Amino acid sequence: MSKLTDLPKRILIGRALRSDRLGETLLPKRIALPVFASDPLSSVAYAPGEVLLVLSIAGVSAYNFSPWIALAVVVLMFTVVASYRQNVHAYPSGGGDYEVANTNLGPKAGLTVASALLVDYILTVAVSISSGVENLGSAVPFVVENKVLCAIGIIVLLTLMNLRGVKESGKLFAIPTYVFVAGVFIMIGWGAFKGLVLDETMQAPTADYVIKPEQPGMGGVALVFLLLRAFSSGCAALTGVEAISNGVPAFRKPKSKNAATTLAMMGLLAVTMFCGIIALAMATGVKMAENPAENLLHNGVPLGPDYVQNPVISQVAAAVFGDGTFFFVVLAAATALVLFLAANTAYNGFPLLGSILAQDRYLPRQLHTRGDRLAFSNGIVLLAGAAALLVWIYGADSTRLIQLYIVGVFVSFTLSQVGMVRHWNRHLASERDPAKRRRMKRSRAINTFGAFLTGLVLVVVLVTKFTHGAWVALLGMVIFYATMTAIRKHYDTVAVEIAAEEERPDEYVRPSRVHSIVLVSKIHKPTLRALAYAKLMRTHQLEALTVNVDPAETKALQEEWGRRGIDVPLKVIDSPYREITRPVVEYVKGLRRDSPRDAVSVYIPEYVVGHWYEHLLHNQSALRLKGRLLFTAGVMVTSVPYQLESSEAAKLRARKRQEWNAPGSVRRGPVNERPKEPTGRS
Repeated sequence: MSKLTDLPKRILIGRALRSDRLGETLLPKRIALPVFASDPLSSVAYAPGEVLLVLSIAGVSAYNFSPWIALAVVVLMFTVVASYRQNVHAYPSGGGDYEVANTNLGPKAGLTVASALLVDYILTVAVSISSGVENLGSAVPFVVENKVLCAIGIIVLLTLMNLRGVKESGKLFAIPTYVFVAGVFIMIGWGAFKGLVLDETMQAPTADYVIKPEQPGMGGVALVFLLLRAFSSGCAALTGVEAISNGVPAFRKPKSKNAATTLAMMGLLAVTMFCGIIALAMATGVKMAENPAENLLHNGVPLGPDYVQNPVISQVAAAVFGDGTFFFVVLAAATALVLFLAANTAYNGFPLLGSILAQDRYLPRQLHTRGDRLAFSNGIVLLAGAAALLVWIYGADSTRLIQLYIVGVFVSFTLSQVGMVRHWNRHLASERDPAKRRRMKRSRAINTFGAFLTGLVLVVVLVTKFTHGAWVALLGMVIFYATMTAIRKHYDTVAVEIAAEEERPDEYVRPSRVHSIVLVSKIHKPTLRALAYAKLMRTHQLEALTVNVDPAETKALQEEWGRRGIDVPLKVIDSPYREITRPVVEYVKGLRRDSPRDAVSVYIPEYVVGHWYEHLLHNQSALRLKGRLLFTAGVMVTSVPYQLESSEAAKLRARKRQEWNAPGSVRRGPVNERPKEPTGRS
């Protein structure tokens, strides 16, 4: 049965890779750029349009402010890039903003940053896919008629591509990303040559249209608010910048230097393309409106509901290259494709961050495990599910989804830069080398300016976008924060409850007569109870068995095993593909082959929990093992339960409902006449 289910998996994502091949999956800069920077690079396809859409509220005269808004976005982009270059050198472990905030500002700030980033990554997938579907839908009517279905289908396709591994997906995404970047630069260069050298007049398809302002004669505070809102929309060009700092471990050595270089390349490319498209839009007379059917006029007549408003980049390409020409078609196709692939930034950032949060016990431990292709498969699938749900709820409407955008990323930007300022202050207090102090002071100045500017932008974004949908993103952050806090509290409670006691080891490890295999992951009360129980069963041989998935954890287990002097041999079996079930089953089958007349008894420590949601956090490996071992001839499987406190609460609830029928309850008499059972009794 396992072979039948394994075959389609191998066809879809490829053969499993050994753990020692992790180095082969690391990325050179040329692949890392499209992998981690596809989001900010592709955002130039819609960020200029968002600026013009907001300005159109005041009429075409407000377009004169667009160069100044572009300049502000450029200053912000360079500031953020310079700030994050300090981050990747100071914190190269891949924690990014979360690690910076957690280390320097405390766990609450770190969890706030993590919540913001998780929400932003999910929105990145939803917005990018929805925007790409809309761009493609202008040429393919079927896509427009089935937007949600097509968007979810593309999410599934991207998920499968990423499950094949970061390097393989990066190779697939590199070509369209570089074609898009090259196409935009050719368009900017050719447009500048035609306008400045050849003195040709270039007109966008909407150049002859007139914008009917929704609020004519806007001035004073209202105009300032409109400009701030346009600026916050233009800041969509900065989404995904932080992904490189989260993905430093995926770079080839020297990791920090390569990540910093990639950041600089990304920033320079993004601002050049953004400013070039804004300049060409102004030169070619592009007109955009939030409600084009009513507010765009041709010869004094509204265009009507049948009018399809093309993106700014499409209109500029038509003016520069000519509508329907070869370069126009290539750029249009590359733009639609790169918008789909922009979601790949989140597909790399979300699983990495999820793995770190799982290691810190803020998310289920399954997110820390690498899959068959050495990618964090569980995180990839979780991201895809959340993004697909969001696309379904919002009908794959990028205009509605984009209002939720930006907030999370600037929360993480600001707290990260404040944390870096504290980082440099702490190191300056102990550093005496004048050269190093000068470098630290320069870095602190960069991060201080970055914290001030991103904090100011965060306030602007919150003020201008809160009522337009940003409150949904904030609500999502609160939900993530509360959920992760609850998970951490649960894991901490369980860790304290099951901690092995140094002063009373004999209470759990007693001399006995049992032949068995006791599965061990860590030394704690459930493990010691399983060992003690196994010794009571008459047998010829007793051994403990652990699977080497993480060499550091295995080494620590062996050292503690020896330090405690546990008189049971500990056998370690390697698992180059990070599996647990298969190596244990193969080992047990090997024992049966060597001694076919002997029975093998496997003891599995398990937690007994009292809430349904706790089952998601525990016993997953045990369930898979039991499912395989129970079908192996000559093998007995015994669960050794360890009751957590929540199981006692569930027992009491059941007793109150008079539904609790424990084994032997008939012999013991009515519930109210029985003596109270001690906590943790098996």
